[in-house]
Amino acid sequence: MSLKINELCVNCDVCEPVCPNKAISQGETIYVIDPALCTECVGHFDEPQCVVVCPVECIDPDPQHPESEPQLLAKLRRLQQESA
Repeated sequence: MSLKINELCVNCDVCEPVCPNKAISQGETIYVIDPALCTECVGHFDEPQCVVVCPVECIDPDPQHPESEPQLLAKLRRLQQESA
């Protein structure tokens, strides 16, 4: 499942640089996560790095984008092929 940044975001800028897929960017008012790029760090780390570094715990699973671990790994492989 992709992750989503909720309205508690304080724009502290710590999540964007730790995302291995560059799925996080500054939105209109808060940071946003592109579900097409988010793999919850599957294939990179044991846990999502944005969640690890977030000081206000504003990153939640996005129920509109449910994905299993195998689906997240497949997305990661596709992203890696596209960037090669």
